[in-house]
Amino acid sequence: MQILVVSDSHGDFNTLNKLIRTKPKAEVVIFCGDGVEDFMEVKKNYPDKMFIGVRGNCDWGSQLPNIEIVTIAGKKIYITHGHIQNVKYYLDGLKNAAREQNADIALYGHTHEANIEHDDGLWIMNPGCVHRSERSYGLIDIQNGEILMNTAIFPL
Repeated sequence: MQILVVSDSHGDFNTLNKLIRTKPKAEVVIFCGDGVEDFMEVKKNYPDKMFIGVRGNCDWGSQLPNIEIVTIAGKKIYITHGHIQNVKYYLDGLKNAAREQNADIALYGHTHEANIEHDDGLWIMNPGCVHRSERSYGLIDIQNGEILMNTAIFPL
């Protein structure tokens, strides 16, 4: 099972759409906030994919939750934008919240900096930012109970 993880599109629908198009093997797209309007619109172009998203601190008026917890391919995933957990300063709040939910994976955005960590059984990923020059994303592959993660820059 391949999962595309994106965050912080901030109105850059075109880049988000192009990125999803280049990942046809990704069955699931997870959006970690800040650009919910882009996320809601792009879903219409890919009816064969599952879309899961949360709102960010710039998603005023969004009806999406601040936190989503899902199980995909037998792995529990904690999804948030990260502003509530103060991820710009430290990841302890995020890690603790994910562990309270017995999550295997914690996903967040907000900082615009791609990051992957493995901390005592918990995988943590920030896919970075779809918008701006960085244009990064994350991929998660779950095969036979194993989790593989990476982040990459998306060239235009």
